[in-house]
Amino acid sequence: MSDINIRITGRAGRITLNRPKALNALSHAMVRAIDPMLVRWAQDPEISIVLMDAVGDRAFCAGGDVADLYAKGRAGNFAASQEFWHEEYLMNARIANFPKPLVVIMDGIAMGGGVGLSAHASHRVVTERTVVAMPECAIGLIPDVGGSYVLARSPGHSGEYLALTGNRMDGADCIYAGFADCLVKSDGLAALKSDIFETGNVAVLEQHVTKAGESRLAQSQDEIDAFFTAKTLGEVFQMLAGRDDDWARSALKKMNAGAPVSMLLTFDLIRQAREMTKVEQALIAEFRLVTRCSELGEFLEGVRAAIIDKDRSPKWKYPTISDVPGSLLAKMKSPAEPRDLEF
Repeated sequence: MSDINIRITGRAGRITLNRPKALNALSHAMVRAIDPMLVRWAQDPEISIVLMDAVGDRAFCAGGDVADLYAKGRAGNFAASQEFWHEEYLMNARIANFPKPLVVIMDGIAMGGGVGLSAHASHRVVTERTVVAMPECAIGLIPDVGGSYVLARSPGHSGEYLALTGNRMDGADCIYAGFADCLVKSDGLAALKSDIFETGNVAVLEQHVTKAGESRLAQSQDEIDAFFTAKTLGEVFQMLAGRDDDWARSALKKMNAGAPVSMLLTFDLIRQAREMTKVEQALIAEFRLVTRCSELGEFLEGVRAAIIDKDRSPKWKYPTISDVPGSLLAKMKSPAEPRDLEF
């Protein structure tokens, strides 16, 4: 059985992720199947619209295949990981710039690489089962796949909060934070897809949209801005530690689970992305960091603790943010080797 099902249904090009047992994790082979098809369909006059979904109701895409990246990193094959990220990021940019309506249905979990597939599309649909997060700091990575660009455009300083805590969002939160556009009930998805395939017209989406309800993230915006507007990550930690309430304790606990080097890089990345004008700029900055996270950062230990051994007790090389050398951060932010990501 193929990990991805790509075909034409009516007026629509259709991409269905088909690894339900792996929560539809995105592999290199899947990237290599999706990207050239987007190129072809962009030029095909018979294709009016593209729809991307996934098999199963647990996950749209829980992220990239980090177990495979871990194995390559442990073998010292950093070039293979770099090649995956290079091709994935080119695909992310192609999604962002796709010239026709591109509808992505995020039914279930969408994290990491799943955000890269969905957040840059022209029409992003969530359901009552949607769970979106960018928890990369907890595995020694950084919010990537253009996620830093989306986070930087979330209301106030919720981008920093979401990136540093890995906080999970439901459908209403996704719409509030700019990761989605509308909510369709899961039991209405079949009818929505049928209308899209029959008409090739994205306007039919409006007939299926329902109210998302109130965003819990929006309700916390004042608290978020009170802490995450700080000039440095150290100040954020200090301010949270100095406040004795459930919200601050919860945020601090989630942040303490992250790799300090990833947290520092992420904090700066979100601030940097706020000044960018297109997603390609963010992808270049992210590429520099992720291609060094295995060799110089904490990615291998983070994946070991969370996914391989599942002991949830990572032993970071740099246990606190004060332990992280400034020279290391500068090295990881410098142009990628042997070359930067290019568009």
